[in-house]
Amino acid sequence: MKTHEHETHSHSHHAAPEACHDAACHGHDHGDGCCCGHVADNHFAEEPSFWEEHRTDVIRIAVGAILLLLAAFGGFAARTQVALFLASWLVVGGLVVVEAVGGLFRGRFFDENVLMSIASVGALILGEYAEGIAVLLFFHVGELFEEYAVARSRKSIRSLVEMRPDTAVVVRNGREERVAAESVDIGEVAIVAPGERIPLDGEILIGESTLDTSSLTGESKPATVGPGKTVSSGCVNLTGMLRIRVVRSFSDSAASRILKLVEDASSRKAGAETFISRFARVYTPVVCLAALLVAVGAPLVQAAVTGTAAWSVWFYRALAFLVVSCPCALVISVPLCFFCSVGGASRRGILVKGSQVFERLAHLKVAAFDKTGTLTRGRFDVTHVQPAPGVEAGHLLEVAAIAEAHSAHPVAVGIVRAYAKKPEPSRVADLQEKAGRGVIASVDGAEVVVGGARLLEECGISLPADAAGKEERGSLVCVAENGRYIGSIVLRDTPKPGVVEALRALRRALGKDGRLVLLSGDRPEEAGAISAELGLDEFHGGLLPEDKVSILEKYLPDDASPAAKASAGSVAFIGDGMNDAPVLARADIGIAMGALGADAAVEAADVVLMDDHPRRVAIACAMARKCRRVLYECIGMALGIKILCLALVAAGVAGLFWAVFADVGVLILCILNALRCMIVARDPLTADTPAAAAAPTEPAVALAA
Repeated sequence: MKTHEHETHSHSHHAAPEACHDAACHGHDHGDGCCCGHVADNHFAEEPSFWEEHRTDVIRIAVGAILLLLAAFGGFAARTQVALFLASWLVVGGLVVVEAVGGLFRGRFFDENVLMSIASVGALILGEYAEGIAVLLFFHVGELFEEYAVARSRKSIRSLVEMRPDTAVVVRNGREERVAAESVDIGEVAIVAPGERIPLDGEILIGESTLDTSSLTGESKPATVGPGKTVSSGCVNLTGMLRIRVVRSFSDSAASRILKLVEDASSRKAGAETFISRFARVYTPVVCLAALLVAVGAPLVQAAVTGTAAWSVWFYRALAFLVVSCPCALVISVPLCFFCSVGGASRRGILVKGSQVFERLAHLKVAAFDKTGTLTRGRFDVTHVQPAPGVEAGHLLEVAAIAEAHSAHPVAVGIVRAYAKKPEPSRVADLQEKAGRGVIASVDGAEVVVGGARLLEECGISLPADAAGKEERGSLVCVAENGRYIGSIVLRDTPKPGVVEALRALRRALGKDGRLVLLSGDRPEEAGAISAELGLDEFHGGLLPEDKVSILEKYLPDDASPAAKASAGSVAFIGDGMNDAPVLARADIGIAMGALGADAAVEAADVVLMDDHPRRVAIACAMARKCRRVLYECIGMALGIKILCLALVAAGVAGLFWAVFADVGVLILCILNALRCMIVARDPLTADTPAAAAAPTEPAVALAA
């Protein structure tokens, strides 16, 4: 809706990268704008402030308004009054007329500038100076509101640009040098001081610190990191000095990939956007033809019936008809709803690949989850320690942890983690690791066997009759000392803190017909137990990646038409790993959790969640439904008021002032309404159960006496 060639256009949807490079068009793609000349850009670089960019517009509006008020209420002589009116018109309308003439030469016969210029000049010819100027004055006000709305929605996306540092401090030839981040090679060592952003993805070599990861994940709680931890570019180093070995190039870093995802999202339009663009291309010529019929046809009919024709009256009504006809409220507010939603979601670490994904999310009915790493921690944690009679639980856990200290098996790592102390290597001797079965070692001079029941039986150690039956859930580890069974330890992959509350919030968003499904590669017994614990509707276990695709297809409608999909609802799959890429691609909505580092998952998914918690799914679904609701409100408001005003104008009840309200006034109302999409949905954990947000990060261990 911008009319000034010397300023940057900032509109509610983005042009494709192949935009025209005509200087007069500022690089915009004509094919992607509306019939009124609204075009869009795809720039996310730093921009001047709203006041700096639009100071000239504000001054022009203020001067034009003052001259209009002086002419209307100053009590000047007729000649002076007309001069003031014309001066006001030139101030507020001169550039609009210039743009209109340029639009006509470029074949834009239904450009909004053309329509407004015809209406304003026609009003001046009829002597309606105040109304002719008001048309252009409020047209400029509407432009400012539009620019402000787009600037607000772009602000959250521009913050993503700011999170990617352009320079990095690296160690070269024994000296620290500040260089361009894109020139840093994989394997080089970068130094990040407190208060600086991490420039590239890497692994911490030296130093401990806390990181502000909110720009990536939306999570406000700082993360503690140390040697061996991987860190992502864009995070802010809060406390300690860090030395980081670079593991990804600048173009492949987390911050760069986020920017690419958000930029690409702008070129993937929703069906509503495409429909509105097609509708506007037909609607505007039709109503312009109707305005011509009002100006010429109506007085001819009147003359045929009554013998006289009020040409000036019908011409005035036709001018008002032209002003009302412009579909800018629709063409601007519909894409703006999606654009604001994409920006608001990115602030919460939810990257949506295109506005059409929001449409599908709004109709979500089935949410299928992977288990390991998605609903659960993806690691073995000790949940139960059962010592034999006469043995202390602490001693049982200590002996097992020391014997397993040198093993990298996930079960061994879980036992050592539960011990919560650093085992002393000097206490272990004669270590033998039996692949997939356990370990045999000498601990403080005593022979210790840690493993499954079969390993103990192979060593000639008898187990109580009910020892194998203790494996109600998870993995059972038996422990023997000096040939005597001393107890067992149960480990299992535990649900993430707050996952029950997150699923409850998602169930509310899906409605009474929604279903939550588990598709897991784990054995069916474990999948069933987790499903029951989390309150899912159904589960499928023991699945290979291709099995997940086959089962997911059962929930998809046989008829692939858009109408069938809309009535059946969308199906989403939520996973976190590379092996989930096939089913992520097959689902209506593929959601990759915490998968920025997994190329296959990110490419296949429609939504990328920057952390690994399913609560983001509920937030994304809530934002999509809010976007749909606001979208319908804008469409209803724009069409309803315009149709009413068109009828009133044609009947002679409403004049140009009402026409201005039907165009600019409704545009402003719709823009303000669309801005509501930027308001981020509440976190289901903090909104529903405050205690859940502070849930312990480690599961409780049951120590049986």
